[in-house]
Amino acid sequence: MAQAEWTRIFQNKVDDLNKGDYWRLQFDDRIVPNSPNQGWKQYIRNTGARFRCTRCGRSWPSNKAMVVFHMQLIGGQGTVKMRRMRQNCKKCSAAPMEIPSITSENIDILLENLVEKIREKCYHEDLGRGNKPFVNLEVKSPHEPAHCEACIQGICTRGSTSLASAFLNLRI
Repeated sequence: MAQAEWTRIFQNKVDDLNKGDYWRLQFDDRIVPNSPNQGWKQYIRNTGARFRCTRCGRSWPSNKAMVVFHMQLIGGQGTVKMRRMRQNCKKCSAAPMEIPSITSENIDILLENLVEKIREKCYHEDLGRGNKPFVNLEVKSPHEPAHCEACIQGICTRGSTSLASAFLNLRI
């Protein structure tokens, strides 16, 4: 989905906050998961997405497509930096990491959950609600931690257990 679509959906969601603050969404592939800059808050969420290899054209679904958000509110100006974690093709050697293609429905759910986190982390509201679940894709093969940028960086829920298990197996 194009960045303009993400921005439009985000603006619709934050306009509903009615806080009088201005919020903007920035795509930033340089943000480091679990290392927000001082004064920034973090929210990480997985969703269903499709990936397509630009080398061979193969595509695959994943319900472990991770998105990292860093947010900050200062003096009425709110900024959310966002990074979509990539995956690469397991069939191609030296395949490039690919950005996930996320449906409008799952973008809407992701950004709805993000605005809930903004309310909690930036406005200190106690909402007492969990995340709204995303729409799962039909996935026929297991998640591949070696081909997942989020696993490699230790933030993928599936990859962290897989990598920890692999480590334990090496020690035995």
